[in-house]
Amino acid sequence: MLKNKFTMVVLSRSANESFVRATVSAFALQLDPTLEEISDIKTAVSEAVTNCIVHAYKEQDGNIYITGEIFEDNTLKIKIRDKGCGIENVSKAMEPLFTTVGGERAGLGFAVMQSFMDGIKVKSTVNKGTTVYLTKKITKRFSVNG
Repeated sequence: MLKNKFTMVVLSRSANESFVRATVSAFALQLDPTLEEISDIKTAVSEAVTNCIVHAYKEQDGNIYITGEIFEDNTLKIKIRDKGCGIENVSKAMEPLFTTVGGERAGLGFAVMQSFMDGIKVKSTVNKGTTVYLTKKITKRFSVNG
């Protein structure tokens, strides 16, 4: 059952990557995550938003739509969506070291997201955009006093 939710829209500018990362991690704090869990969430969100900035809109601005949801079972779900160029072959794009940009880009974005989150799903349509769904189950910790 849904406990809490937020939505936001930012422009696909580099300055907004850290803003989204901080916002999502602040939202996740209500689940009392460990520092490692927060770090995992920040890293995955950073990769997803960076993909929107670098790949979806190329050299132009576009909107990045972010939704965060918290469920009663301590699951955090994050959806990061763009209306950019889309991905022609999602399976290929998710392979480590695959990149369409080259240069300093290592092609590890999806691999990093997969390694830090419990679940990742990618849906994309060419010329319509891409949606990345990230899921993280936060470990419930119990205090000694009850």
